[in-house]
Amino acid sequence: MIPLLALALAASTPSPEQLRLGRELAESGTLAALLPMVAEKEISELVAAHPELSEADRAAFRASARATYQAGRDRLMDATGRAYAERLSIADLRALVAFNRTKAAARYRAAMPGAVASAMQAMGAMDFKKDALAAYCRQTGKLCEAR
Repeated sequence: MIPLLALALAASTPSPEQLRLGRELAESGTLAALLPMVAEKEISELVAAHPELSEADRAAFRASARATYQAGRDRLMDATGRAYAERLSIADLRALVAFNRTKAAARYRAAMPGAVASAMQAMGAMDFKKDALAAYCRQTGKLCEAR
């Protein structure tokens, strides 16, 4: 029984190459492409929420927030890379990373934030919970808002 457990543990532990490829895959993924846009929005909102700060203090706050973002981003990319390394074969990781190194993939990543922002704007104010309740109300007459 113990040899089987050891074999199972060894099989689930990613190799250094898998971890490196997983991290590279994470760095080229959707989350990595969108995080800078989200971070800048959040940082701007944080700074704007404190008009009592001087211009110098706002600049220092912005720099501190960016450093905090970068540290969190690094942890997130490590965790995402490890998750890919644990779930994808070495052959799949190599193939995906090879694709992500192409010019077409680079153009796709560059276009992604703007495309997502445009799609979100086109969607307008979407409220899934409200829409789901309204659909259920129409179908069943239950859980309808007070009229």
